[in-house]
Amino acid sequence: MLRAALKAGTAHRHSVFELFPRRLPTGRRYGVVAGVGRAMRALRAFRFDEESLAFLTETKVIDQPTADWLADYRFSGQMWGYPEGEVYFPGSPLVVVEGTFAEGVILETVLLSIYNHDSAIASAASRMTAMADGRPCIEMGSRRTQELSAVAAARAAYIAGFETTSNLEAGRRYGVPTAGTAAHSFTLLHNSEEEAFSAQIAALGADTTLLVDTYDVETAVRKAVELTDGKLGAIRLDSGDLGMMAKKMRTLLDSLGAEHTKIIVTSDLDEWNIAALSGAPVDGYGVGTALVTGSGHPTCGFVYKLVARADNDEPGAPLRAVAKASKDKISIGGRKYALRRLDDKGVASHEVVGIGQPPQGDHNDRPLLVPLVVDGEIVHDEPLTTARERHARSRAELPMNALKMSRGEPVIETLWIEPDGDVISDSFSGGSEETK
Repeated sequence: MLRAALKAGTAHRHSVFELFPRRLPTGRRYGVVAGVGRAMRALRAFRFDEESLAFLTETKVIDQPTADWLADYRFSGQMWGYPEGEVYFPGSPLVVVEGTFAEGVILETVLLSIYNHDSAIASAASRMTAMADGRPCIEMGSRRTQELSAVAAARAAYIAGFETTSNLEAGRRYGVPTAGTAAHSFTLLHNSEEEAFSAQIAALGADTTLLVDTYDVETAVRKAVELTDGKLGAIRLDSGDLGMMAKKMRTLLDSLGAEHTKIIVTSDLDEWNIAALSGAPVDGYGVGTALVTGSGHPTCGFVYKLVARADNDEPGAPLRAVAKASKDKISIGGRKYALRRLDDKGVASHEVVGIGQPPQGDHNDRPLLVPLVVDGEIVHDEPLTTARERHARSRAELPMNALKMSRGEPVIETLWIEPDGDVISDSFSGGSEETK
């Protein structure tokens, strides 16, 4: 596209691209934005070096004029977006990219790959932490995904409420708090369970977490309490009926004087399993496979579309709204602005998207787009703790139905406000009803 547009003389037309979801994954009631910080980091380093250009020219992907343009590539336009941790709904304009066609089109894949992955993880993580209801969740999925996506997944999960990760690179790179436990291989290495426990306690102290289901759980718990004089930090249960076993082991621990020893459960947990364990004496959840695969939805289905462009290269040329009309893959033309409409009790009632101009809010409606890039300079940089706090607030604004685990529709409706004030509702769900 870039090569052809440069040759046609249309590459430098003023253009607006938007990254948005047409719909939520089937059955989901809300989604969570993640990946903004990683996208800005990628944008800062988005360059075409001599080796890359040589490959592209030698394989005839590009010609020399395109190579010359790419050699000097620096995004010089504007970006706005939903900040990390914010929830989103069908049609939410999660990223708005304004500049030339050439500058914007070249960013499509890098933005989509980051946002689709990270937001899928954060959306799953949010459902899990909601079901945990204040009990800590530990991200433990590194062995179930590609090594680089594992680091990104740990970051996204932390934004959506997970307390810690077992991925130490996520701790080093992003400052995500780290925690983990021993595996069964450590117990099997030693001649006895007592020997394994003693070695771990000697190295890490009585506050460590011991994995107690390699052989017989009750025997292991008794030995663990004995070796720590009742001061053991936690036990981990990784098999069997976790709810029943947690109740049994809680009773045993208390009878042995280890009332403060916590019970951590693992073993292919997802949001439904966590919800089912809500009545069990569980103190924390370790989640792996389901989390890093988006709990059945490994991508959000975000798309990146041109929504407005000028008719020529003249400075100040007016923008023309453009839109795709393909069946089941429609888009709405025109630059978008968004706010979250809240009722008098501060509960979200609608996602309101203005077409061509900002929608009018009232005293408590929240604008959702923030500046990310101004004249090519990245201006959005915030700690993960800020995104994490934002997510907690944003999720708390949603109606109670948002936290239902049953399949359902988006918990609030998206409304598109046309420049003349008409309201287009339900457009991305296939409807076209218009109201005044």
